[in-house]
Amino acid sequence: MKVYKGKTASAGIVTGKVFFWEKQNFEIEETKTENPEQELERFRKARECALKQLEEIYQKTRKSAGEKEAEIFSVHMLLLNDEDYMQMIESSITEQKNTAEYAVALAEEHFMEMFRQMDNDYMKERADDIRDISERVLSHLLSRQQMTELEEPVILAAEELTPGDTVLFDRSKILGFVTRKGSENSHTAILARSMNIPAVIQVQAEKDWDGRWMILDGTESCIILDPAETELKEAEKKIRQEKEREAYLVSLKDRESITLEGRKIRLYANAGNVEEVRDALTNGAEGIGLFRSEFIYLNASDYPTEEEQYKIYRTAAEILDGKLLVIRTLDIGADKKVSYFDLPEEENPALGYRAIRICLARQELFRTQLRAILRASAYGNIAVMFPMIISVKEVEEAKKILNEVKSELRDQKIPCQDIEIGIMIETPAAALISDELAELVDFFSLGTNDLTQYTLAIDRQNQQLDTFYDAHHKAVLKLIQMVIENGHKKGCWVGICGELGADTTLTGWFTEQGIDELSVCPASVLKVKDKIIHG
Repeated sequence: MKVYKGKTASAGIVTGKVFFWEKQNFEIEETKTENPEQELERFRKARECALKQLEEIYQKTRKSAGEKEAEIFSVHMLLLNDEDYMQMIESSITEQKNTAEYAVALAEEHFMEMFRQMDNDYMKERADDIRDISERVLSHLLSRQQMTELEEPVILAAEELTPGDTVLFDRSKILGFVTRKGSENSHTAILARSMNIPAVIQVQAEKDWDGRWMILDGTESCIILDPAETELKEAEKKIRQEKEREAYLVSLKDRESITLEGRKIRLYANAGNVEEVRDALTNGAEGIGLFRSEFIYLNASDYPTEEEQYKIYRTAAEILDGKLLVIRTLDIGADKKVSYFDLPEEENPALGYRAIRICLARQELFRTQLRAILRASAYGNIAVMFPMIISVKEVEEAKKILNEVKSELRDQKIPCQDIEIGIMIETPAAALISDELAELVDFFSLGTNDLTQYTLAIDRQNQQLDTFYDAHHKAVLKLIQMVIENGHKKGCWVGICGELGADTTLTGWFTEQGIDELSVCPASVLKVKDKIIHG
């Protein structure tokens, strides 16, 4: 028996046999061709196969884990369609007479190095995406399978797992996974949490583990290789307790979220698409406190039309059948890039041209979305919410445009409702002037991820700063308290839609401060409800 400590990527405990998976190593030697046209055709066919495969993975992930988790595969498809990437490979074949394999390998090396040299952490991470898409094309060129068919449920051990690796394995055959590399905020870790797969990272996984028995404890951030009978019995006891806990939480589904003091808390869920709205209701959510409309744009190859957006918003509203649907207007920018927006490169995109700033600068885009939202309001209980607000002027301008669009629709005899208007409190600026902002809107929703980032001046995606990042920092909590107080003084209800909303160590404090609403991922609804009800 040997115990290894690592970091938790996804909580939970499992026992099972280890399957050590080695990613295929594509060592491509320099080779020339006498038939460039044939090689060019081979590359194009391999690329088309890779794109088709990515589309299948995207759809599979979207259904099993949600829109947000599937987003990375949309990024991969965009990269495979990138003109510079394509041009480099095709010119390497036609002009330098390299084989398709060698041309792809050269492009992979070039673009990975280019991204690694960038100052922006988000752009540096794109190097791994370039490797992923290039190896996917190479696997088709070389007629190699990227995945191994598993015959029985296993704990997957590997040097590293990309999102593509993770999602292609049969979920029913994966008990958990352990890797040498990885971070708690990586795409793969997010996928594991969304799919409820226990995972431990940064453990020195070895090839000779293959076929041996293991206890993987994501809750305690450790694994036990070749466990003794006593450890196995203890692990099985914990697993039974987890299942009992899950059954207990399900029993709370139809209970109202009322505190011990008798105060009702609105318990909503965050969603990025219609499927996640359904999941939210299945998990006992009382509405949607954050509908991330930007995913409609992220998953489109061109600007989505008013009609396309309207159908999505209307469907979500009808599914909710009178329950509140809060739609956040377009929040593109920073780490959410859309190629057809043609946004400028920025040294610090988190502080740059994003969200409401884009909408107020590109008003035709904004008006199209608002028309779709207002039209859908005739079919349900819809509210609108503006992101990344820092000033009174922005709110006044956004409301002015909303009212103009509403008047236009009514002049055209198109049904729409007067809807609640809210803003995201994501910046210290908005928190500090929340008393003034409260006079303009019906509600606030605290985006605690960005509020923490901007308050602490810490890039939350920078792994080197993990030890400094503190979502419970007194400064953050004081700002939250201030927003709740200022909102209530002016008649605004106040909610939280950031990750802190699901942090049950703070649920009691939030209710003590008078929070009106918590909006969390669907999987967290019941555990938060339990905390609200029982303290």
